[in-house]
Amino acid sequence: MTHTTGDVFDAELGTAVSLLSQLIAIQSFSREEDKTADLLNEFLQRRGAATERIGNNIWALNKHFRPGKPTILMHSHHDTVRPNRDWTRDPFQPQVDDGKLYGLGSNDAGASLVCLALTFLRFFERADLPFNLVYGAGAEEESAGEGGISLLLQHIPPIDAAIIGEPTEMEAAVGEKGLLVLDCTAHGRSGHAARNVGVNAIEIAMRDIKRLGDFRFERRSELLGDVKMTVTQIRAGTQHNVVPDRCEFVVDVRVTDVYTLEEVLSAVRELLESEVRARSMRLRSSSIAADHPLVCAARGIGLRCFGSPTMSDQALLTAPSLKIGPGRSQRSHTADEYVEVEELRLGLQVYDHLLNALTREF
Repeated sequence: MTHTTGDVFDAELGTAVSLLSQLIAIQSFSREEDKTADLLNEFLQRRGAATERIGNNIWALNKHFRPGKPTILMHSHHDTVRPNRDWTRDPFQPQVDDGKLYGLGSNDAGASLVCLALTFLRFFERADLPFNLVYGAGAEEESAGEGGISLLLQHIPPIDAAIIGEPTEMEAAVGEKGLLVLDCTAHGRSGHAARNVGVNAIEIAMRDIKRLGDFRFERRSELLGDVKMTVTQIRAGTQHNVVPDRCEFVVDVRVTDVYTLEEVLSAVRELLESEVRARSMRLRSSSIAADHPLVCAARGIGLRCFGSPTMSDQALLTAPSLKIGPGRSQRSHTADEYVEVEELRLGLQVYDHLLNALTREF
């Protein structure tokens, strides 16, 4: 096994901060990531990696890629959400302050993206690896778009497993909840608010929302806990004196590995008076076997394994995957987002140790 010294991590830390700062400075909202894709493409090429591109997805293979070996995808995303109104800093002006690098996308998931890139480059020329490596910098993760990892997977070599970079404090997520977004519509009958006529769609929706709050799914996942349903948006009415004939509300459902999306959708439809429509049936829960080499490698270097309540590109993979990266999930999509510089150092170190441990599992 090749041993990586602390001096290498010290040198790479400056590169990680620099690259992440450049990414922060470029607006890269989901489906608008072309400029950050350009930057990442140039960065990898300058360091000797032969890159390929489809849409705004960039990927590269290790130098000694050989058919017949297991293939591991190292993947994170370079798109961001839009900044909310609570930002007190310029979200596109990277700044290191008190050991924290501030900027939109710094934590989710720029830190993972750059640490995975540098780790890939560190292993790029190793001829002794018992597996192949593919580095992927993906688009449209924040919008779960079809031009993201789903498109990438159609063009890269078939993969046997994946390391997905997301902020987990460098702990190993061995499963994550899937997502159903439900558009619900309560149908009533309009009438004048001053008269006892009409059927108020808001009242129907209120009854349904209470049913959702009171309902509990029978099965509970040992890894991921309970299915969680949250009403997140509601809209109704045209003016104050008209009984609304339509009330629309959105339900965010986090689905565990003990239910299929189809089962959950069917249960909600049976529960509610309102019409229920699922936006997508693509974003399924995921888990990886306890004896998979990735899990064994993670445990072998002392990482805590846990089930994640948040969704990532894991939901669109069919291969087993481990979600792990620097930063904290709680900072994602928040105002004045940041990642600690020392978290970048930890990311570089743990990714290195994980891949080295993985060489002993194959």
